[in-house]
Amino acid sequence: MSQPVLGILTLYLNDKKRLEERHVYQKMIIEGSKLGLDVYVFTPMDVHGQKSMIHALIYDPRTRIWSRKWRDFPDLIYDRCRIQRSKRFEQLKQFRHRYGHLSFLNRPLRDKWTIYQLLSRKASFRSYLPETVLFQNSSDPVRLLHKHSSIYVKPINGTGGRGILRLERLEKDMVLVQGRRQSRAIIPAQKLPISRLGSLLHNWKGSSRFIAQQAIHIKLPDGKVHDYRMLVQKNGEGQWEVTGGAGRIGPARSVTSNLHGGGRAISMNRLLSQSGHSEEKRIQIRRTAEKLSLEVAEYLESSIGAICELALDLAIDRSGNVYILEVNPKPAREVFIQTGDKEAYRRAIIKPLEYALWLYNRKAAPSSS
Repeated sequence: MSQPVLGILTLYLNDKKRLEERHVYQKMIIEGSKLGLDVYVFTPMDVHGQKSMIHALIYDPRTRIWSRKWRDFPDLIYDRCRIQRSKRFEQLKQFRHRYGHLSFLNRPLRDKWTIYQLLSRKASFRSYLPETVLFQNSSDPVRLLHKHSSIYVKPINGTGGRGILRLERLEKDMVLVQGRRQSRAIIPAQKLPISRLGSLLHNWKGSSRFIAQQAIHIKLPDGKVHDYRMLVQKNGEGQWEVTGGAGRIGPARSVTSNLHGGGRAISMNRLLSQSGHSEEKRIQIRRTAEKLSLEVAEYLESSIGAICELALDLAIDRSGNVYILEVNPKPAREVFIQTGDKEAYRRAIIKPLEYALWLYNRKAAPSSS
């Protein structure tokens, strides 16, 4: 009997065909073979539609060499493609449209505004959501800034901290503006009259879509921002589980804590301790964060469709209140490497494979009975 085949769908980082997350996929191929799962990697560029074949990327654990081989379409597809501005992403959208009938472990998540609206519909989530508005014209974030002492302005589909502004009200109708460009470069902080804010926001937004979100006060005593990353995944029985959690601390002058933007990860317990929470409070916060993350995953899956993993970026204020900042459907695993949580990293690698096997066997069961 042939092995079930899992194709990891990803994108190249650049036109030189440099593969993103190569080290993660190597580990998934190795662990997949132990489980009896044949795993290969491919991008939309590697698909030959007329032949119904894929010029797949194969990794040999014995020689530690990547090579290419023509393969049939896989039984299951694990979509790891993140949003990027490139022709590669346009090819991805065409692939998803043409081959949407195939078995995917996960589907694309909606944009930040749609996710906020979905979560807002459930009464039990509302206290965990910072107030958020759609940035349709410059008056929208300005009105939100009048309600809250500071806000964030974010691209509706942005990732990795790109294109984010933080606005803070100062005395005498002045505003402190900080942020990161689309390249993730930190922009110099500037103060300007609130009367000039509309023009700045209009130019920053351009033709792109943005939201404005109430800022949660999450600075450490040294002024650095921080947040928490919770990873939840489906297990080998098709059930949601918490894989792990970690804290993230942004670099100096940064308004975000993303690792790709220079942030660093530390254990969740250690960061909660640095934030002044007692051991009893830390246990309570952790339970709340884990329960919330699982409930959000189950709810979004029931609303949107197939999901196999989600990362929730959470803010936890000085009182221990938990807030959902963002929901990420294509989470990285680096936080667990940086925190030294080897078991969480191992689970983060293996769980999608175990879930893929469960899903394959479930689909095959009716025909074999």
